[in-house]
Amino acid sequence: MSSSLVFQTSFLGDAVLTTALIRHLARTGAVDVVTTLAGAALLENNPAVQRVVIYDKRGADRGMAGLWRTVSAVRAANRDAVAYCAQGSMRTALLARLAGYRHRVGFDTSAGRWLYTRRVTHRAAQHHAERLLRLAVGDETVVAADALTPSLYPSLADRDAVESLLTARGAIGESLIALAPGSIWATKRWPQFPALARSLSSHGRVVIIGGPADRELATSITSTTPNAIDATGQLSLLASAELIGRAALLVTNDSLPQHLASAMGTPTLTIFGPTVPGFGFGPLAPGSSAIGHESLACRPCHPHGPAVCPLGHHQCMKDLAEATVLARALNLLAA
Repeated sequence: MSSSLVFQTSFLGDAVLTTALIRHLARTGAVDVVTTLAGAALLENNPAVQRVVIYDKRGADRGMAGLWRTVSAVRAANRDAVAYCAQGSMRTALLARLAGYRHRVGFDTSAGRWLYTRRVTHRAAQHHAERLLRLAVGDETVVAADALTPSLYPSLADRDAVESLLTARGAIGESLIALAPGSIWATKRWPQFPALARSLSSHGRVVIIGGPADRELATSITSTTPNAIDATGQLSLLASAELIGRAALLVTNDSLPQHLASAMGTPTLTIFGPTVPGFGFGPLAPGSSAIGHESLACRPCHPHGPAVCPLGHHQCMKDLAEATVLARALNLLAA
């Protein structure tokens, strides 16, 4: 049996998409994962993960002292152990090298590629879940679509939290439509979620997904759609996934909730502004779709979404009509 160590200390969406790689590796041996504190929360209860090591690279583990603490925690168990650098920084590659992993795998475009013993081609046209899986299976292996599906495992406590929330709002048994209006990238926030919520409220109970930072956005929706449920800041990440899993549809910006929906199998309509699905981060759940201002010549303008529109107009989001998004959402609900 082989043993593997996976490094994923990037964004939370990346952590979700890495679960397909982890699941594949667990078929042949134990898998440990180095991730952030928030990333660790997404991996709770995952049967494919033997151990999670938290690397708080911007906090308690900042600097060389924290790096050495992490090196001590993840030293290679044997000479055949393999480190997979799903997060491609030089720091991650150095950590794997110092921890004694003779086999270190990563992308040929990564900053740490000079320390890898095997480099896998980073193909921009592939979904990122496939790119990550190919760290293990290589460039040429045929990959089935279902092999890319992420895996999340909400606990009984997460399910109970969702039950309590829905019970308190009298929504048990109702058809739910989840909206996720937030994003850490300001330019990726579509501004017409309140109008969309009003239009969709006659087709199901609207529930708003997000963290504490999204409460103002949620208020802009609940103030005009009184029956909408504000779940922002009230649930753990896995409980949010559980709630999304109960919805008939999720409408979201290009942000974490679409990846939670991919894991939970919820049809998703993702609104893309400065980014595009071609970057490899579109929804994966069956019956999902992506929408954006296709005729705008300045798209895409940034791999993640800039803090402000480089041209000052933000037309990619402002000019995407509510009626256009509504029509696509209703088509998905009717499918």
